[in-house]
Amino acid sequence: MISPEPRRLLLVHAHPDDESITTGATIARYAAEGAEVTVVTCTLGEEGEIMAGLGELAGLGAWAADQLGGYRAAELQRACAALGVSRHRYLGGIGRWRDSGMAGTPSASHPRAFTGGSAEEQAAQLAEVLDEVRPQVVVTYDAFGGYGHPDHIRAHEITMAAATRAEPVARVFHTVTSRDAVRAGLAALRTRGDTAFAVPPDDELPATPDEDITTTLDVTAYVPAKLAALRAHATQLAVVGGDVPYFALTNEVAQPIPAHDSFVLAHGPAEGAADDLFGGL
Repeated sequence: MISPEPRRLLLVHAHPDDESITTGATIARYAAEGAEVTVVTCTLGEEGEIMAGLGELAGLGAWAADQLGGYRAAELQRACAALGVSRHRYLGGIGRWRDSGMAGTPSASHPRAFTGGSAEEQAAQLAEVLDEVRPQVVVTYDAFGGYGHPDHIRAHEITMAAATRAEPVARVFHTVTSRDAVRAGLAALRTRGDTAFAVPPDDELPATPDEDITTTLDVTAYVPAKLAALRAHATQLAVVGGDVPYFALTNEVAQPIPAHDSFVLAHGPAEGAADDLFGGL
């Protein structure tokens, strides 16, 4: 008897921590279910800020020793272990592309800046990984990169260019945040009343209208794994557990962690995909 082909999921993210913030519970769910999960990270996140209270690490930043990327690579390794990731790749090899920072900043002009590189070359590098891994499902950001970061937008562009032409890829999804879930989470945090970080207005955090969401995954059982992965990225964020878990980046704004992950199907058949990235395949 021939064994069925294993499910293979590949996710393309811009910086270390993006995999945990946006898709951590989804990764943990499919890894636990036996899928082969590959994370592709496009840069080392060299331009990241460092959380307050970590003064002993402040000298790692791009403004000083410029060693934060190497430190974040170790954080990413721990996060992947917490999520059960079986494979990890850096686009073009570790250090090939550098965090571009936000548009208009000097870092965007760095010779290795991700957004300054050839999108065709980067798409070809991703295509090589797709040919090697042969995933049926690929996940990345939407055309706005979730919140407008240039590296996220470039990750979207090269993924759509490479994955939609890759023979084994049946579906491509964009990871998004449910507007209803964000509002419910923020309301719960306001009721809690003892948050360590500021709770923003409902419309401050980027979110997608729920009528545009095609796929909703129940990841309740995998939130603890996501929290562990987030804690691995200690230079970039702080995590608060409890009945209403949340995290905060260096801007110290609370972001609730939902029990469901949301996606928009961008390529491939919709039948069966309402509550499972592999449904119906």
